Amino acid sequence: MTVRTDPHLTLVRPVTPSAPGCEECLATRSPWIHLRLRLTCGHVGCCDSSPNRRARRHAAADGHPIVASLEGGEDWRWCFVQVAFV
Repeated sequence: MTVRTDPHLTLVRPVTPSAPGCEECLATRSPWIHLRLRLTCGHVGCCDSSPNRRARRHAAADGHPIVASLEGGEDWRWCFVQVAFV
C-alpha cells in the first residue's frame, strides 16, 4: 500500500482562532452550522453545510487549503485541494 503525503501540509502553522465564530458571518449576522479553522492563518470560517460556505471560499481565495474542525469532540484536518483528510 502506498501512502501519499499531502504537499499542502507544509503550509500548516501554529495558529490562534481569529474569532469566536465565522468572521464574515459574525459581521453580517448570518448563521452557520459548523466552524473550520484555517491552519495557515487562523481564519475561522463556516463549513460547507452552512449557507455561506466561507471556509471553502477562503481556501480558494487565499490559497490556504487545510482546515481543522473547531467543533468539540472532533479532531480532524481536511485539504480542499487534495479533497482528503490529512
